[in-house]
Amino acid sequence: MATAEQYTKKRKVQDDDKPRKKQKKQKKVREDEDDLDMEAGLNRAFERMDGQLLADHIAQKTRRFGTDLSPVELSDLYISANNIRDSTSWNKPRSTENLPDFLEAFKGDAEKLDQAPKKCGSPHTIIVAGAGLRAADLVRSQFAKHFKVEEQVSFLKKSRTGIAVGTPQRLIDLIENEALSLDSLKRIVVDASHIDQKKRGIVDMRETMLPLAKLLCREALKQRYEDDTAKHIDLIFY
Repeated sequence: MATAEQYTKKRKVQDDDKPRKKQKKQKKVREDEDDLDMEAGLNRAFERMDGQLLADHIAQKTRRFGTDLSPVELSDLYISANNIRDSTSWNKPRSTENLPDFLEAFKGDAEKLDQAPKKCGSPHTIIVAGAGLRAADLVRSQFAKHFKVEEQVSFLKKSRTGIAVGTPQRLIDLIENEALSLDSLKRIVVDASHIDQKKRGIVDMRETMLPLAKLLCREALKQRYEDDTAKHIDLIFY
């Protein structure tokens, strides 16, 4: 049986541990906050995430927002680390103005990004953005006027384009409308680093994270992440 003196010492040790535990938790929060560069509108954490860290991060976000999905449905939305191209070698901020250089750095040696495939509506690059306004900032061309789905379908079916950009759900709609073809696709670039004034990025909101997972995990795309032929698609997080 413990004496009163022993009990008092035990409580003191427990009480002394509490601030340390609290400090540890606060340190983690501060470290996460330090990654958020609000002036640049960037979550800098993505700069150091390799394929495995990204796969784990996306899986965690999918589970968080997919609470109404079954285990089987969640497993269908899992992206393997092997399917994600490592871009940690890129040493510049992942800002809007640096995106062209980033794309140039991760393209094929003989590829020219300014050349559109011959087939209409069949880009070599798809950029996935978290919002329409962000999409307009990234590529001020066919999507800059915030076309409606019907207008985009009409545009893509009669126009050649090398780079397509849009929100996850909009891209899904265009693919399912057969306006956006994946035949010439060589890479999907997820605009993951960008955050809004509420410190949220594309993976931080249910309305964008779940459609993003569904887009990236379309069977036709997942097969090509693993394909080592000319049909291979790079999945890259910017």
